[in-house]
This record gives sequence, structure tokens and C-alpha cells, in this order.
Amino acid sequence: MNNMDRRIFLRNISLASGALLTSVAWAETFAKKGAFKIGYSSITWGGKDLQAIEDLASLGYKGIQLRANTFAPYRTKVSELKDALVKHDLQLAMFSSGNVEVDPAKFQSTVDTHVAHASFVKALGGNALQVTNSLRKNNQAPTTEELKKLTEVMNEIGKQTADLGVQTVYHNHMNQWGETPEEVDVIVQAMNPKYVKLLLDIAHYKQGGGEPQEAVVKYKDIIHALHLKDTKAVESKSGYKFVELGQGRVDVPAVFAALNKVKFKGWAVVELDGVPDPDKTPIQCAEINKKYITETLKCSLS
Repeated sequence: MNNMDRRIFLRNISLASGALLTSVAWAETFAKKGAFKIGYSSITWGGKDLQAIEDLASLGYKGIQLRANTFAPYRTKVSELKDALVKHDLQLAMFSSGNVEVDPAKFQSTVDTHVAHASFVKALGGNALQVTNSLRKNNQAPTTEELKKLTEVMNEIGKQTADLGVQTVYHNHMNQWGETPEEVDVIVQAMNPKYVKLLLDIAHYKQGGGEPQEAVVKYKDIIHALHLKDTKAVESKSGYKFVELGQGRVDVPAVFAALNKVKFKGWAVVELDGVPDPDKTPIQCAEINKKYITETLKCSLS
């Protein structure tokens, strides 16, 4: 190795070391700050919510996202579900309330459904409710007018849930209206920030063609919560699948750095619709995500 090559080699080593030290220093600082809270969604357990509560508490998670499937069996015995949360020291970080319909004939029933869910959320000690929307029609992108109609319904839902002390948030989602960054932007711009805020799903946003770390900064004033997961390409009809953090294409450290930059203080909820591999269990996935968060990112769960 000549002197020129040696100098270049040493310079690159120095730069790499400096970047690593900076990353480690940032992670340690971030962990000390405890800037935001990490929760986990029960969806991976496929309706076995009491098991999800027990498993997540055993791993040290402090927040959980429950789904609308809990409403029917517990609506008249809310105390049983709330007692389970209290017993395991879990907060209701978010509640999945379901789709928002844009059909005018379904307007009132749609609003009534989500408002009823909001009362349920409040009784469980929660304060946030997530809405999505129906699948894309014949795989066609929605028009700007359709996206604005969707937002009008969400604004009304948010207005009524706000009266109950529950924040309505919109969840961007693949194969629905709001799949692409452009569609998300139309929706966000039409949302009344007094009544509706954004739940940014970083894997859906990445799969839809965007960079979630950029979205964090762009929408810093309206982000209420996040969904944390990763996405990678596979040979399937969809061409992708959602996986544990650090297993795919999402630049998760960059997302966390962006959250730190904008001083985000809400819930970031890890969410996997199902176990990515058939030989895994929900709790094993939760352990993998915990290890990535606490060991790679060096962030606390609480």
C-alpha cells in the first residue's frame, strides 16, 4: 500500500469510526431523554388479546394497541378488560376503530360506530382512536375529490370523539386510499388538525413510495402516533411483506433520529399484522422487536 492509499484508508477508517461514535452517542442520549413511549399492537395475536396483554407485559412493554374486535365482548363488561390492563401495568396506547365509509348513505352509521368506540376507549383509560378506510376500488387510485370526501367524514368523527376526550387519528395504509405519499398529503392537508391527526405507519409509507423519516419532519405538527414495523420484497402476489424492525428496507435509525429532531413525545406502537414466518410466535416477534429497539437503537421501552 503506497502512502496515498494508506492516507485514504486511514481517513475512511476515521470517518467510519466517527460516524459510529456519533451514532452511539446519539442513541445513548436518546435513551436517556426517553423522548417517546414504545407500545405494541395486539393484532399479531389474532384476537387472543388477554394473551397479548400478558405476553407484552412480560417483555416490559408499557403500552398496547387493542382492536375493534374487543368492543363486542367487552362493551358491557369494560372493567374486566381494564382490570387486565391495570394488573399488567399496560396503558391503552391506541385503539383500532376500523374503516371510515365515504358513502353518504353510511355517513351517520359510520360516525356513530366510531363515537361508540371512543366511549369504550375512554372507559379503558385511553385517549386515542385510529381510523383507516376501505380498499382501493378495482386497484384504482382515488381522486383528490374522493380523498377530500374521506377527510370530511374523518373530521366529523374527530369532532365528536374530541367531545369525549378522545383523539381521532388517520392511519396511512397500503391498498387503501392514502397509499402513496401524494395521497397522504392530500388527506393531511384537508384534515382539521383540531379534530384529526396523523398516525404515521413507517412501513406502509415506505412501501407506498415514501421515506418515513422525511414524513416525520414534514408532518411534525400533526403526527400524534406512529406504527413501527419494517417491509421487505418477497415473491408473492403483493411483492412485499411486513417484518420485524431491522429486517427490511425501512431506515429505522433515521426515523428515530427524525423523531428526536422534532421532539416527538407520543406513542410509537410496534405493529405486525401477523407473524412474518410460520415458525415464529407473536411473543417471539415481540422479543425480536424489543431486542432491536433496546440493543441496536439503545432505547428504553418506557
